[in-house]
Amino acid sequence: MRLNFCKVLFFISCLLISLTSSASPFLIQSTTDTIKKSTNAFLTEKVHYTATDSMQVDMLNQKAYLFNNAEVIYEDMKMNAGYIEIDFKNNLVRASGIKDSAGKMVQKPVFSNADGKYDAGEITYNFDTRKGKIKDVITQQGEGFIHGRDIKKDSNNTYFVGHGKYTTCDLEHPHFYIGAKKIKVIPNDKIVTGPAVLYIADIPTPLAIPFGYFPNKKGRASGIIIPTYGESNNWGFFLRDGGFYYGKNELFDLALLGSIFANGSYGGKINSNYKKRYKYAGNLNMSYSHYINGDRELPNSTISNEFFVRWNHQQDMKAHPSSRFSANVNAGSNSFNRYNGGVTSDYLSNTFQSNIAYSKSFTGTPFNFSANARHNQNTITRKMDISLPELALTMNRIYPFKSSKNVKPKWYDKIGVSANVNARNDINTYDSILFTNQTMGKMKNGARLNVPISTSLNVLKHFTLTPTLNTSSTVYFQTIRKRYDSNVNTIFTDTLIGAQVANEFNANLGLTTRLYGDYFFKLKRLKQIRHVATPTISASFRPDFSESQYGYYQKVQSDTLGNYQQYSIFQNGIYGSPAAGQSGVIGFTLNNTLEAKKRIQTDSGSVSSKSSLIDNLGVSFFYNMAAKNYKWSTINLNARTKLFKMFDINTTAILDPYQIDSTGTRIERFEWNNQRIGRLTNANISISTSLRSKEKNNNQPKTSKLATDDELDYINRNPNAYVDYSIPWSLNVYYNMNYSKQIKQVLVGTTTSFLIKDKYTQSVTFNGDVSITKKWKLSVTSGYDFTTKEITLTSINVYRDLHCWEMHFNWVPFGFRQSFSIDINVKSSVLRDLKLSRRKDWYDYQ
Repeated sequence: MRLNFCKVLFFISCLLISLTSSASPFLIQSTTDTIKKSTNAFLTEKVHYTATDSMQVDMLNQKAYLFNNAEVIYEDMKMNAGYIEIDFKNNLVRASGIKDSAGKMVQKPVFSNADGKYDAGEITYNFDTRKGKIKDVITQQGEGFIHGRDIKKDSNNTYFVGHGKYTTCDLEHPHFYIGAKKIKVIPNDKIVTGPAVLYIADIPTPLAIPFGYFPNKKGRASGIIIPTYGESNNWGFFLRDGGFYYGKNELFDLALLGSIFANGSYGGKINSNYKKRYKYAGNLNMSYSHYINGDRELPNSTISNEFFVRWNHQQDMKAHPSSRFSANVNAGSNSFNRYNGGVTSDYLSNTFQSNIAYSKSFTGTPFNFSANARHNQNTITRKMDISLPELALTMNRIYPFKSSKNVKPKWYDKIGVSANVNARNDINTYDSILFTNQTMGKMKNGARLNVPISTSLNVLKHFTLTPTLNTSSTVYFQTIRKRYDSNVNTIFTDTLIGAQVANEFNANLGLTTRLYGDYFFKLKRLKQIRHVATPTISASFRPDFSESQYGYYQKVQSDTLGNYQQYSIFQNGIYGSPAAGQSGVIGFTLNNTLEAKKRIQTDSGSVSSKSSLIDNLGVSFFYNMAAKNYKWSTINLNARTKLFKMFDINTTAILDPYQIDSTGTRIERFEWNNQRIGRLTNANISISTSLRSKEKNNNQPKTSKLATDDELDYINRNPNAYVDYSIPWSLNVYYNMNYSKQIKQVLVGTTTSFLIKDKYTQSVTFNGDVSITKKWKLSVTSGYDFTTKEITLTSINVYRDLHCWEMHFNWVPFGFRQSFSIDINVKSSVLRDLKLSRRKDWYDYQ
């Protein structure tokens, strides 16, 4: 049975008054009380009410008054205010603020329930009808805020606002708003307005609409995507990236976008995200464009059809612990980024890689299976390499001779065997002839079994000996035979269909140890320097598989003089041919590290700290005893270190121990005769540093605002829209220099001479950003090529935080990608299309 709440409250209040010892019969000393649930009351939950100063009851007029930080809570309704008046007779609750000592209105009413929170100047609410009236209200609905002079609430939780404002600015006095005399708010559904005008700084603009409709649902919602409009010097007026967005649930969404230009060019995009919790997640993006460059009526006009596909799929590890499927596809036409790349990094990318992979591990066994489809594309050379499919079955390392019965491990317990079976089908072609019969007929395929057998032994306590035997068997389904036709003096190649096996093996032996050198110092800070040297001596043997007993190589006549040349019947195989020529190699490698130990004084005493001086300093070379000529290899040097904890330095160099003659041809004469170990043929040094300002250590707790789903979706689609203010400034600098020997033929009259000169190429690039103020951020990317004496691609970006608005300015001042764009838009995704844009793309300068 539903009874009057106010009468129950009145009865309880009177009972409390009769029991009080106060001098005034209308003053209740307690500032906190509760009306509990009763079988004779209509209340379904407890009613709590508090007041800091006091609560007074007027028995004559059946009213109660709460003063200073008053609060009333019932079910999901909560009301806070400086002053609350309860009218028992009419079942009303009124709330308003109070004035402080300076006469300023404070503790203004705040009404909140499951539908939202409302800040107001005055609130009247009826408990029976659950209707209310609010004056001078400010309430948040989704990402937007509604300001209203008068607001009424009906029993269906629908709000009617008079003389209202809709904005995404969170200030009490907003920077901008859409003003309307009537606004209807349906929580978690929509906001509808009558005729409305856009106001900026309280100044009405010419932008007016006959009615307004704003989505007010949490999460995704379907709707129309407003296109970007503008003008291009090359393609004319345009509407770009407009369409429809479908987002009914959290599992799947879809955006269909289109672009149209005045000269007849057009384009389309399909963007989709999908996710199933604990199963998988991914996104798919497909783009197509048809661009007409120039006047299509003129003969010099060109038409460009471009496409690109991006697909990313990841499986949750919890879905199938023993198997996994993933995809990372990036494929398209070679000039897609030239016409559609909106981000600088896209334009600079000239290679695309894709991989679709499935893997399965067989629980309780050492076996694993994987299947891949790979793609590699170079947009400059237009070359494409495709592996479809690539299958692999691997057996993890096992120890067949190991026995649990051996108390003391035997040397043969460490003998390990592993295996790998790989099968591939490759296509190597160019994008213009990918789907032709010519390409399909040149597929390369085969299968290979690798079985490495190895162990590790301790020798003389301080040395580690590692013997290894590698065996492999390769199956090819095509081989070649060559024949010489003396009539035309030409060698013809025939392809034979049929499986044939090529077996190979080699043996390796490695011996390594570690040498420590410690240098102690009696200095105040420097305590010790440790030098660690890791020498490795290796030996390997491989027979000559070109000998006739193996049958892998044959000979064919090459000219009319009767000369012959050797060839491998597997020379077109995807795994290559068995190696020709015997190899007996002794190799030497030496790696060095250098680190210092320092004393650091702390409050608790002296502690030691390690720091690296040289991360690595290495040298390697080998000697081939089986080779007939040039038995010594080149000497390879490498070094890596970090100076002052700032500069990363990497350097490599190659020394050739053999001399060259006047034509630049290598001759079997040592450089040692010229009083040097070797001749420098190649060298490279790279230096990089990353500088960042120190973060401020504020005692005040840091707060952050999480991005909504819509904002995250927008950032994913527009990477340049994300601005990081956590670091006031940063600078990254990269320097690279390469040296090589260059041999040129010079024709002087009828005489040809050779010019040997040193060739240097070096460049420096940098990117950095600085937060000039909390509202301004500047980012710059540029560099300089010392060889061409030109500035590399330069991009300047400026961001300005305008509170509820933001400004992006991007400028490429020169070069092929010369362009600029400026956008001023509302931050919130709800009014993202409320913006002003001006741009001039690179193709408008052509």
